[in-house]
Amino acid sequence: MELYLEIAGNQTDGARDYQEDAFLTTFLDEEEGGANSAALIIMADGMGGHAAGNIASNLVVSTFNKAFTGSFGTESVVANLRASLDKANDAIGASVRETPALDGMGCTLVSASIQRGKLRWTSVGDSHLYLLRDKELVKKNDDHSYGGYLDRMKAQGMEVAAEAGLSRNMLMSAMTGQEIAEIDSPNKPTQLLAGDRLIIASDGLDTLNLATIAEMSAWSSSAKECVDALLKAVEDAGRPRQDNTTVIVVDVLERAAAEPAHEATQPFQLDELAAEAGLEKVDFNAVSESAPPSMNKAVMGAVAAAVVVALGAAAFFMLPRGEESTVVAPVEAPSSAPPVVVTPPPPLLAPEPEISTPAAITPAPVIATPAPVQKKVTVAPVAKPVPKAQPVPVTTVVQEFSDALASGGRGPQMVKIPAGRFQMGSGGLSTNTDERPRHTVSVPAFAISKHEITFAEYARFAKAKKRSLPDNLYLDQETHPVIFTSWDDAHYYSQWLSRETGKTYRLPTEAEWEYAASGGSDTPYWWGFEFKQKMAHCFGCGTEFDPRKPTRIARFSANSFGLYDTAGNVAEWVQDCYHTSYKNAPVDGSKWEGGECSYRIARGGSYDSPPKSLRHAKRSKLKAMNTYSSVGIRLVREL
Repeated sequence: MELYLEIAGNQTDGARDYQEDAFLTTFLDEEEGGANSAALIIMADGMGGHAAGNIASNLVVSTFNKAFTGSFGTESVVANLRASLDKANDAIGASVRETPALDGMGCTLVSASIQRGKLRWTSVGDSHLYLLRDKELVKKNDDHSYGGYLDRMKAQGMEVAAEAGLSRNMLMSAMTGQEIAEIDSPNKPTQLLAGDRLIIASDGLDTLNLATIAEMSAWSSSAKECVDALLKAVEDAGRPRQDNTTVIVVDVLERAAAEPAHEATQPFQLDELAAEAGLEKVDFNAVSESAPPSMNKAVMGAVAAAVVVALGAAAFFMLPRGEESTVVAPVEAPSSAPPVVVTPPPPLLAPEPEISTPAAITPAPVIATPAPVQKKVTVAPVAKPVPKAQPVPVTTVVQEFSDALASGGRGPQMVKIPAGRFQMGSGGLSTNTDERPRHTVSVPAFAISKHEITFAEYARFAKAKKRSLPDNLYLDQETHPVIFTSWDDAHYYSQWLSRETGKTYRLPTEAEWEYAASGGSDTPYWWGFEFKQKMAHCFGCGTEFDPRKPTRIARFSANSFGLYDTAGNVAEWVQDCYHTSYKNAPVDGSKWEGGECSYRIARGGSYDSPPKSLRHAKRSKLKAMNTYSSVGIRLVREL
């Protein structure tokens, strides 16, 4: 079976008098008699005002496309999508630095790559990637709005009450040139089948509910008909504040063995659009020497348009949307519905007024001339003022040891952690304000417990100091982490170990803990960018273990540093006092006193925490004198 793609796309202004969306499609295998079976689709929804939002969306689309096609065939698709995203985001930051009047511009993004029938994507924000299969519509990508977060928690059985003053439309992640708070970029591709239909759309399509989108998509006989039907339905709804809407439809079709390949469509002349905007010519057909030769005649379709998004001081608010859900919306097409007609892919040209009107992509005079921005289209992005942390190369052999105790036996198993530099905290769009600002920290080498301290290990200290043993909830003392220990208990245990071994043991600083828990990665979870089921013990982790208590240590995989249970099972005390943000935090990995020292911090999430609490940037503010059934101990030994 040979699959090929039919793609169509278009936009509507809605109630707006300007556009801030941009999209681009590129066939990656187009050549004489090419199959049109591999494609890259990019859609960006701009924000920040008429000129700034338009610049952001067009800049991101062009930079992403050039980066991806330039590396096509030379690295994995997932790595290429992520690297292209970083380059596009860096281009926004560079533009803002060169033209301060553009500060505040940004966009959301959905980029889909289809090769050999496999769909992979990278998305940031609240735009949509839908799959229609057998008349059932499923949203494939994550919704990075506050409402999307609440819906995901509810779907996992952990319904969270909405916080007062926070709109469901508030964006929790966007591309602004700063650190991106959330990225949806699955490692596993989705296998496409003949007859599948993909719909990539900006959030202006939220005017229609899922059932309506599914119904119109199922009844449309071609990609172009589907685009036209959806945009007409949006316009017919007559919403007073209707947002701009972009819709791109990809039909996955099967070619008969004897059927000749369709002729290539004429490429959209993006350089003409750039010339009208006063920008330098961009050659998107140019590829690296190592890229497949079939890319030398890649076909593109592009349209510049945009969605207005009001940018607040702390968050971005979207227009009210229709039914927000990731559930399947089945529909029944009438028996008279016309069959899918296999036609050659139509040229993906923008409506004529959009192509010929320079105002649609030219910055307003009050902001600046676009000259600084045009450089970003053709040159490598300028490095950010704060250097990115470099992932720490992890040795293949983990260095472990345990110190002898003067009273007999040995102390906890320790793992040596190499010195390194990393980005601590969360990006500027995170709603967790105490995890900001993200900052670079250099950490000296140290050793840390391989796993959480067990009841048996803590019992030696308790017996020697004639302290009562904490309640063990009938857990096995040799294999389960100690709980019901206060911050003071953990501190005194570390002092006892120091006297017993002649070495310096203590609680880890926040920086040491986060660095060690990350395993040297720069992703939200030590295993990657997205939460994965059955990687840890938490409420919603999909394991079979009792959600009312911790499980035994080291039941799950270790991170790249060789540490177990840095995510889930029980949270772990750290040394620092609680501060409401990282403003003026140490950058050398040392402890941070001051602040509210009656409160200390626990890290790593626990068996009763939701999945988001397993991020290694997550901080929990707890009373130092209290004990908790979900908080335990992990210690550092100085080298």
